[in-house]
Amino acid sequence: MSTSSERTTARTSVTQRAIDQVKAMIAEGELRPGERLPTEREFAATLGLSRSSMREAIRALTIMGVLEIRHGAGVYVTGLRPSDLLETFGVVAEISRGQTLVEILQIRRILEAHATATAAARITGEELAEVRRHLDRIGEGQTVEEMVSADRDFHRSIVAAAGNATLAAVLDGLSSRTFRARVWRGHEDEGVLGRLHSDHERIYQALDRRDPQAAHTAAAAHVLEVEAWLRVRDADGGPGASGGRGAAAGR
Repeated sequence: MSTSSERTTARTSVTQRAIDQVKAMIAEGELRPGERLPTEREFAATLGLSRSSMREAIRALTIMGVLEIRHGAGVYVTGLRPSDLLETFGVVAEISRGQTLVEILQIRRILEAHATATAAARITGEELAEVRRHLDRIGEGQTVEEMVSADRDFHRSIVAAAGNATLAAVLDGLSSRTFRARVWRGHEDEGVLGRLHSDHERIYQALDRRDPQAAHTAAAAHVLEVEAWLRVRDADGGPGASGGRGAAAGR
């Protein structure tokens, strides 16, 4: 007689098979972005599954951003945009702390430096003007909240100018407003907000000169400064240390 654990494992295995089959159908073009799926009963029969396994698979694929349920209209394949598929990726950044948080910043340093260098090589005058507007907002911010908002828009506009939507989605997923606020507030308390302002100005100047190498260096140095700041705070036992309550990575 099978145990409850064995039955759960078997059900999970069947559900995973259903998930893999649907993903394969999308990858092979049998199901296209925006297309409506057959009814749950029809789809389960087509794949040789029980309706309960099909229902669990649809629920899981909806959480992943692959499918969307439109009440009263059925289940559809999403647009499969990187931002849809990587939305849950941001959970890692939101809940990480300690060494994991440092490692996330290290990943950001690599990816954001590359994105900023790419942006420097291809940014348009209009895109550069947008970056400048956000840089001015950082300097004019009267509260940490205003500076955090401008900071995020500044980096988002640069990554968007790099022209890689998937890279933009990954970097956005690795960002956290909570940690950005912690960084800006910490620098404000220490009286060194000018350091962050200077970092952003150097990045902008490299973009303005269309200098990919300088842009790469400025962006990497900026994230490295934040990483170093975090290590010092955590070494002192502040919030975000391995044993304490943490916030996620961003700037």
